[in-house]
Amino acid sequence: MAKVYFYYSAMNAGKSTVLLQSSYNYQERGMRALLFVPALDTRAGPGKINSRIGLSSDAITLNSNENIYHIVKVENLKSAVSCVLIDEVQFLTREQIKQVTDISDTLSIPVLCYGLRTDFQGNLFPGSAELLGTADNIIELKTICHCGRKATMNLRINNDGKAVTQGAQVEIGGNDRYIPMCRKHFKESLGILTNVE
Repeated sequence: MAKVYFYYSAMNAGKSTVLLQSSYNYQERGMRALLFVPALDTRAGPGKINSRIGLSSDAITLNSNENIYHIVKVENLKSAVSCVLIDEVQFLTREQIKQVTDISDTLSIPVLCYGLRTDFQGNLFPGSAELLGTADNIIELKTICHCGRKATMNLRINNDGKAVTQGAQVEIGGNDRYIPMCRKHFKESLGILTNVE
């Protein structure tokens, strides 16, 4: 039985690197993997998945109004699809995540999803929230805070390196805009430690 996997982490844990390695593993065995990236993430260019260590691959861009199940079904009819890999999955809509589960459940194709769990305010992204509730396997990829603890939060910073506390949930950026942090240092940076004397 095919499954839906959700690989999540804070920024800079190597999610895209792991996705590209998985894609390579399928291709090396002569299997077809379909790669998707949300259209709004154009950091590497439209339809590109890029890792910080220099790996990259073309991908199908996915707009928020597109039906990923339909795209995969059509592609599978053309040539068998062995796996679907989705980068930056947090940007998918709840409806698209339901379509992702349909790919697994009705087309019997495993779907590997990679993304952030929470935004710069510690709130779940809609796509991630849906996956946390419906994925068959939830796997945390780990990275570290500057203190050496596991980073679980994403601090958004401005051009001066100061913490940003307000704004749109989605603002595309990399190391220039986000810093992975443990919860303690995230709260300290935002000045929101509570019950501290």
